[in-house]
Amino acid sequence: RSKLGQANLGQSAATLRLASVTQFAPGQPAAIVQDVSFTIPDGQFWVVVGPSGSGKSPLLRLIAGLLPVSSGEIFLDGEEIGQRTPSQRDIAFVFQMFALYPHMNVYRNLSYPLVSQGMPRAQVRAKVDEVATILGIKDILKKPVGGLSGGDRQRVALGRAIVREPKAFMMDEPLGALDAEFREHMAEELRALHDRMGATTVYVTHDQLEAMQMGDKIVVMNNAVVEQFGTPQEIYDKPATMFVAIFIGEPAMNFLNFQGTVAAGADTVSLDGTELGMPALRDGASGELVFGVRPEHITLNDTGAYRGKVIATEYLGTTQIVTLNTPNGDLKARIASDQPASVGETVGMDFNPDTITLFDRGTGHALRSALNEGVLAHG
Repeated sequence: RSKLGQANLGQSAATLRLASVTQFAPGQPAAIVQDVSFTIPDGQFWVVVGPSGSGKSPLLRLIAGLLPVSSGEIFLDGEEIGQRTPSQRDIAFVFQMFALYPHMNVYRNLSYPLVSQGMPRAQVRAKVDEVATILGIKDILKKPVGGLSGGDRQRVALGRAIVREPKAFMMDEPLGALDAEFREHMAEELRALHDRMGATTVYVTHDQLEAMQMGDKIVVMNNAVVEQFGTPQEIYDKPATMFVAIFIGEPAMNFLNFQGTVAAGADTVSLDGTELGMPALRDGASGELVFGVRPEHITLNDTGAYRGKVIATEYLGTTQIVTLNTPNGDLKARIASDQPASVGETVGMDFNPDTITLFDRGTGHALRSALNEGVLAHG
């Protein structure tokens, strides 16, 4: 079991709710966070993911009170906190760049929040010792933080947040300074810590794999707005927009472009004269449309009616990525590594109908079906 999973720290979780939260930077016409609304239930771990400049870090700072809210409301444990100072919100913030007190050693950095609260010395020592053991930094408690490695300094920053036992944690890429191996380890440890403590957590990362690994739910942001939020499986299987379909998944979802009309209730679509199955549409659509399919939901066989020419293969051990040129655009298929696929040959393809998403190319939004109406709601 994880050391963090055995922690005894008590935590009071609280529901976090954002209602139409918007923030404008001074002198800038465009919002850096635009009309964001969602509710994080007590004790859940939500991950905010998106490219650089998407608004994910400003959103975290708005919740913590480090940026002013231009409009909208923020509620924690049922109380509106949007106009409170950061110290009045009972939220712990872990920054990407450590933000430690350089003139203090590790022990004093960890104990400072507790000492400031007037906690008895013996209790402070016990809590610091517990957190230091959890994070594997007990042997450096007496060292000055300025001489520590980046990874150790970030662990101290995490410890200083954990020791406070707040109602909610805001974490802004806290593992970004760690090497890949330790980062993966700490991601597992952080998730185990959350499961034991039960504190509401909002975690920002640009790494979609980290988001899928850690989050109860994922918030995907782009250009200051929430494109979609949902469980990792909902986000992956039923992307609400073409951006989400591209950003989540490696390789990304394939897009096959076509011009046509699809009637309400239709469960097939015609691509280059070939009828392909899909979930039945709730509403009809016409014009420039996009047929979306994940690489692993494509089967190559001799009998497949939709055909393409193999233009590249990439061996990945147990699987291979095969790139095919089709009349509607290139696509990638993930197939078994021992399945023959030679560059230059033309092969047939089958698609799993239940996994298909149809998009409106103009808006980039997924077309709703009876099966995915609930999970394709935009944030």
